[in-house]
Amino acid sequence: MVKKYTPNSKEKYMCEKHKTFFKKKLMDWKNEIIKSNAENLFAKDVDQEISSPDIIDQASSHTEKTLEMRTINRQRKLLTKIEKAIKKIENNTYGYCEETGEPIGLKRLIARPIATLSIEAQEKHERNEKIYAES
Repeated sequence: MVKKYTPNSKEKYMCEKHKTFFKKKLMDWKNEIIKSNAENLFAKDVDQEISSPDIIDQASSHTEKTLEMRTINRQRKLLTKIEKAIKKIENNTYGYCEETGEPIGLKRLIARPIATLSIEAQEKHERNEKIYAES
């Protein structure tokens, strides 16, 4: 049985093993999203229009299509973030906070491989957002 590798803090931060691990994790996630989107497109009857004489059916179909479009848009944005993270691995900037330049941390990156801010910077960002939202 092959033991699954997980980055740990005893190793040098963002060593080749870490970068390989995160690149594979990101590529797998990207491929999973693309496969899921392709399957959903084939599963849906693309030619189906909102042509039911029942107004409730029309509204329901419209709501469903709107939700599908939001999901597709969200996944497209996620794919963009994944691509950016892969590029950061390739140019050796992955794993470092965009605001402070400090390491983001392995636990955070394992949980959210597209993270661009350390926990402290993210919390500060969220506090500022809340202040502006309440104003």
